[in-house]
Amino acid sequence: MVPFEAAPAQLSELRRAVRSQLGSWGASAVTEEAELVATELGANVIKHVGRDVAASLVLELREGRVRLEVHDRSPALPAAPLGEACADSAESGRGLHLIAAMAHDWGAVRTSTGKVIWCELSLKTAGCEARVGRVAAVLSVYGQRSSTSSLLDLAALDDTVTDVITDLLHWLAAQGGDPSGALGRAQMHYDAEAA
Repeated sequence: MVPFEAAPAQLSELRRAVRSQLGSWGASAVTEEAELVATELGANVIKHVGRDVAASLVLELREGRVRLEVHDRSPALPAAPLGEACADSAESGRGLHLIAAMAHDWGAVRTSTGKVIWCELSLKTAGCEARVGRVAAVLSVYGQRSSTSSLLDLAALDDTVTDVITDLLHWLAAQGGDPSGALGRAQMHYDAEAA
């Protein structure tokens, strides 16, 4: 268990804790996804419960999955049912949709002291097929089909992908990350995997 105070400066500590624990388990394949989940769930505590409130991150290794839980003292569950957060608002639910797109499973439950929001990531190799599946889920949030056949559809798909990337870069900057560095690393990963 990693206790933390809900503050933007603590989000990088959560990412470090996730990276360290996954490395010790030999589960580095899901480090990026797990860091993103921990950051998003920590940011949700800041936004919806309050700054500087006590919370905790719990990591567990379970039968081919990594489970991340964020516990806080508010009994309020996400307003929209899981998987139905508003796709039209940058402020409402896109982070949870991204988590849902990456996760094998996830949910939110009231506890005797507040609530827990949890997410499970599969440890199976995240190859190109898994990446394409996650992208299809993300694009569905933006109201775009993941497979197209006409040139007009390809142009709309290109615009949607550009919107997704732009939103992710804005989100990363708001969390204190480096959008240019992330974009460069993503291009390097893509080039290496496409070769």
